[in-house]
Amino acid sequence: MSESRTLEQWLTYLEQLHPVAIDMGLERCREVAVRLGLGKPAPRVITVTGTNGKGSTCAFIAGLLRAEGLSVGVYASPHLLRYNERVLVNGVEATDEQLCRAFAVVEVARGNTSLTYFEMGTLAAFWLFEQAALDAVVLEVGLGGRLDTVNLIDADLALITSIGLDHADWLGDTRESVAFEKAGILRQGRPALCGDIDPPQPLLDKVAELACPFLLRGRDYRLDVQADHWNWQGVDGQGQALYLPNLPLLDLPMENAALALQAFALLDTGWQPETITAALVATRVTGRLDRRHFTWQGKRLSLLLDVGHNAHAAEYLAGRLASQPPAGRRLAVFGLLADKDLAGVISPLLGSVQAWAVAPLPSTRTRPVAELHNGLQNLGALVASYPGVAEALEAQCAVATADDEILLFGSFYCVAEALHWLARNANEEAADGFAG
Repeated sequence: MSESRTLEQWLTYLEQLHPVAIDMGLERCREVAVRLGLGKPAPRVITVTGTNGKGSTCAFIAGLLRAEGLSVGVYASPHLLRYNERVLVNGVEATDEQLCRAFAVVEVARGNTSLTYFEMGTLAAFWLFEQAALDAVVLEVGLGGRLDTVNLIDADLALITSIGLDHADWLGDTRESVAFEKAGILRQGRPALCGDIDPPQPLLDKVAELACPFLLRGRDYRLDVQADHWNWQGVDGQGQALYLPNLPLLDLPMENAALALQAFALLDTGWQPETITAALVATRVTGRLDRRHFTWQGKRLSLLLDVGHNAHAAEYLAGRLASQPPAGRRLAVFGLLADKDLAGVISPLLGSVQAWAVAPLPSTRTRPVAELHNGLQNLGALVASYPGVAEALEAQCAVATADDEILLFGSFYCVAEALHWLARNANEEAADGFAG
C-alpha cells in the first residue's frame, strides 16, 4: 500500500517510475495536475530560472516577503542532504509525513500516466502549497524553463537570473538556445525581470511577442558595489523610483539580491528599508559561498563550500575569492560531473588555488578522477588524487594551517559529502558565511 511507504521508500519508487530520469515536456504533468484539481498554489507566484543564482535569488525573495509578515512557500532543487529541503513553508522543511501524503495523492491521480522523479516531486510540492493556504510561493525551475514542470504555473513575476552554458544536451550549446528555453517561463503581459546585463536576442524577442513589462539589470534597476557597502536603485509597481543606499555587503551574490529586491518592489507588499536590510543580511543558502569554521585533530580550520559547477559559476567564484585572499594558502577539494566543462570550471580558479585534491563523486555521472588530475596537471597545477571526496577533504585538512582556507566546490554531490564529513568528524562552530 502506498500509504504505508516511508519517504525513503517513496523516493526509491519514484526513481524507478519512469524509463528515463529527464523527459522534457508538460503534457503528462498537465494531465495529472488537472486530475488533482491543482490551481494557482498561492495568490502571488514568482518563478525563477537561470544558469546560476536561482537558489540564492529564491531565498532572498522568500526572506523579504516573510519579513513583511507573509506566509511563503519555496520549491527548489536539488537537495544536499534530505529531500525535505526541496519544499519549504515559512522556512521550515516539509516533514516526511507531509511528503509521503502528497506523493500518495499524486500517485492516485496519475493513474497510468508515467511521471519522472522530478515531475512527481513538483506536483507533490504544488499540492502541499495549496493545502498550506500561503500568501506567496517562489518556484525554482529545475532545468531550462519552457518544458520544465514548474512552468505549468502561470507566474505573476518571471525572473531570469543569468544566461550561460550548462546542460547542453538539453538546452543547446549557445547562449541563444539557452535564452530561448528560459524565456519559456514568461507570460503574456506579466512582468519579466532579467539579472543578465546582456540577454541574448531570443529572450528579447519573447518579451516583445508577449508584451511583457521588462526590467533589465543595468537599465531598469542597478546595483553599485563599493568596498564596504552597496547601493541599489529600481522601481516600484507604479514605476516610481526607489533607492536603497549604504546596504551592508552580503555573503551571497549581491547581483541576486538586487534582482530579488526588484521583484519584491513590484509586488508592493511593503517597503521598509530597515526590515529589508535585515532580511537580506539574514539570508543564507547552504553550500553557496558557505564558510564553515571547525576544529579537527586539535586544529582550527576554515572551509568554504560552493556548489558552483559550470564556467559561469567558476568565474564568479574566482572574483569573490580574489577579493578576499586568505592569510595563508588556498587548498581546493574538487569533483565534477562528466557533462560539465572541466577546463571552463578550473581555469578561472587556477590563480586563486595553490594545491588541488581531486576525487570522483558518488554518482554514476561522475567525471573520472584521472581526467580531473590530468586536466589540472596539464595546466601546471599542483594536484593529488583520492578515492573519494571525504578522503580528499581529510588530506587537505591534514596539511592545512589556521591561516589556510580549504575551498570545496564543483558539485552538489561534492558539498553534500563535505557536510556529511563535517557532521561525523569535526567540531563545527557557528557558520559566519562569506564576505568579500
